[in-house]
Amino acid sequence: MNFTRALLFLSTVCLLRAQAPAEKPLTALPYTPSLDLKFVDKTVDPCQNFYKYACGNWNKLNPIPADQSRWDVYSKLADENARYLWGILEQASKGGAGRTPNEQKIGDFFGACMNEPAIETAGLKPIEASLARVANLKTAPDVAAFIAAEHRGGVDDPLFDFGSQPDYDNSSQVIADTGAGGLGLPDRDYYTKTDARSQDIRAKYLDHMQTMLGMIGESGPDAKTDAQAVMQIETGLAKSSLTRVEMRDPYNLKHSFTVDQLRQLTPAFDWDTYLAQLGAPAFERLNVDQPKFLTQMNQELTNVNMASWRAYYRWHIVHAYARFLPARFQQENFNFYSKTLQGVPAMPPRWKQCERMVDRYLGEALGEVFVARTFAPSTKAEALKMTQQIEAEMGRDIKDLTWMSEATKQQALKKLAGVINKIGYPNRWRDYSSVAITPDNFGSDVDAVHVFAERRELNKIGKPVNRDEWYMTPPTINAYYDPQTNDINFPAGVLQPPLFDPKMDAAPNYGNTGATIGHELTHGFDDEGRQFDAAGNLKDWWTPADAKAFEQRVSCVRNQYAQYIAVDDIHINSSLTLGEDVADLGGTLLAYIAWKHSANEPPAPIDGYTPDQRFFVGMAQWACGDERIETKRMHVITDPHSPDEFRINGVVADLPEFGAAFGCKVGQPMMRENACRVW
Repeated sequence: MNFTRALLFLSTVCLLRAQAPAEKPLTALPYTPSLDLKFVDKTVDPCQNFYKYACGNWNKLNPIPADQSRWDVYSKLADENARYLWGILEQASKGGAGRTPNEQKIGDFFGACMNEPAIETAGLKPIEASLARVANLKTAPDVAAFIAAEHRGGVDDPLFDFGSQPDYDNSSQVIADTGAGGLGLPDRDYYTKTDARSQDIRAKYLDHMQTMLGMIGESGPDAKTDAQAVMQIETGLAKSSLTRVEMRDPYNLKHSFTVDQLRQLTPAFDWDTYLAQLGAPAFERLNVDQPKFLTQMNQELTNVNMASWRAYYRWHIVHAYARFLPARFQQENFNFYSKTLQGVPAMPPRWKQCERMVDRYLGEALGEVFVARTFAPSTKAEALKMTQQIEAEMGRDIKDLTWMSEATKQQALKKLAGVINKIGYPNRWRDYSSVAITPDNFGSDVDAVHVFAERRELNKIGKPVNRDEWYMTPPTINAYYDPQTNDINFPAGVLQPPLFDPKMDAAPNYGNTGATIGHELTHGFDDEGRQFDAAGNLKDWWTPADAKAFEQRVSCVRNQYAQYIAVDDIHINSSLTLGEDVADLGGTLLAYIAWKHSANEPPAPIDGYTPDQRFFVGMAQWACGDERIETKRMHVITDPHSPDEFRINGVVADLPEFGAAFGCKVGQPMMRENACRVW
């Protein structure tokens, strides 16, 4: 399990049926400008609340759809993208001799997913073999062989996670890795918090498990007993798991073990049987993310009776496969994970579920078609040029720092020079030729893509790191930085209006996409990223004095965001959001300076806004949107990003350039007296 990718965690919602009659695929992506003045609420003073000024009318004009947990510029664009991809998939699913191999796979997978009558007829067939293995569990080797079979099939839920990642000490090589897992609730804190809401969620989780277990044939009393047994096991695992804040320190996840040491740590688990049945390549050492978790797992394997473990495994099988099973399972899954936990009142249409499954499991096959139809070479060139400009500003910034010594500056500049820029799509597309997809058996298609993904992950062990690999698909509306490969990644999906707009003047483009580029670049130098060197090794390249000076600066940001209330009376957990907050601040400033040096600044106001004002309004409008109260409560526990309002107001309040643009005075909410600055 790659620690960075784990922290980039993109939460998934079970997407189900209920298609509105008027919905149709898009044949072309609609155009929305990167700065839209109709979203500005001029009744709000920008010096009092810039987010509400720039975005106040967006929410009025864009209420949250019934099938969404949140609705903002990113999710609206993602929805439009999905409708366009729906058209591609619908056409590909019709068959015909002219399809490419990739079009055959994505079309047949989509068609099988859309065939709901066949899924209903199949019933529990996709999980019958797994449930039969559970029924036969009696000994430790039985358990190990069962877990191996589930992991080999791509199901990560049972007990723990096993995969591969770059070696923390030698980032050019991939090693085996095992991490914590085995929970059905979104985070360990859901099991440990004692407030009334957390207790209520746990009670509803018990009801949900009981319902699902009953749907696979358990009697009411048995399902109730088994749900309680599962909760007991998961609570023990949760209490031994690291918090999300603890996981932000990569040293908390770095533990080199030999296989023999792993056996000694967990003698109740038969690792020899597991690894043999899994089909993992031979290896001598691996990384154990959370030894304490494995110790607790061993204790529970020793002390908990096999009947309870069989209940646990049955639950995790039906939980993992719910979205591939008949509608009653999908409905119940939605009722808890979307309606209860996130407040979503209506199920998304079936085509969305199927489109997102294709994107998840055959994403580069779908992405290759998407890129060919939507992503112009000129867009890639313009995005790369902007990226290089912002990197140049980062270099100048590092050289000019007064708080950093020359020795650390040289290492920082070396790391900056080593950043790999990935724009749009991979240099080499993923080969899916070994994946057998048919149009008439969704269960076997799901198994095929699961096995392919797991085998591909395991086959990396012991091999050089592939630095060309992407961990997002080309249509994705997002971006990321990976410190172990030292690269920044901007999929084609995020490089389109209203986020990246070739029709617009440079100011809002730099404010929006430029700030995003700067954000991802700054992640290489935030409180996590700074701990990795130019090659991606976890290595301290800072002098003690420079590290102390850095910590003083990030503490300013941490303290600032801790004052903001995220939802109800709950403050932002700024120790969790620190990296994103630092990246927001540094990225915006880098983009602003790069824009000023780009010679693209327009000479006069446009629509009554000066160039600087257009930069900042463009920067703010990427974040226009809202989310349901239940989703806000979940995100304050699980999301390393601050709420969107504070990702804007918190940043501009630290930038004198913003204050000058809008005539704000020190002491007003959007112009803090003791402004923070890290980079």
